[in-house]
Amino acid sequence: MNVWIAIGVTAVGCYLVKFLGLSAPAGVLERPLVKRLAALLPVALLAALTAQQTFGDGGHLLLDARAAGVAAAVVALLLRAPFLLIVAAAVAVTAGVRALGG
Repeated sequence: MNVWIAIGVTAVGCYLVKFLGLSAPAGVLERPLVKRLAALLPVALLAALTAQQTFGDGGHLLLDARAAGVAAAVVALLLRAPFLLIVAAAVAVTAGVRALGG
């Protein structure tokens, strides 16, 4: 039953956050700082999620094939490769490291 309570609380919380966003005055949303934060927040959340999924294992730091794939993607990104090539490089390096037993 605790799971259903958590789902209910989460649903109500999401609704309230959405409601607060919709009820914010237009003047507040037009401020340059608010616009800049709204543009940067998704990037920061995605970066945090990527880092947690790549390097985290419970409460421990884990460096495995996924870290090698991210490193390959960073190198391809620095070389200004197209997006699909960046993804392909990350996948190939990750698969190669796993195939070698890493």
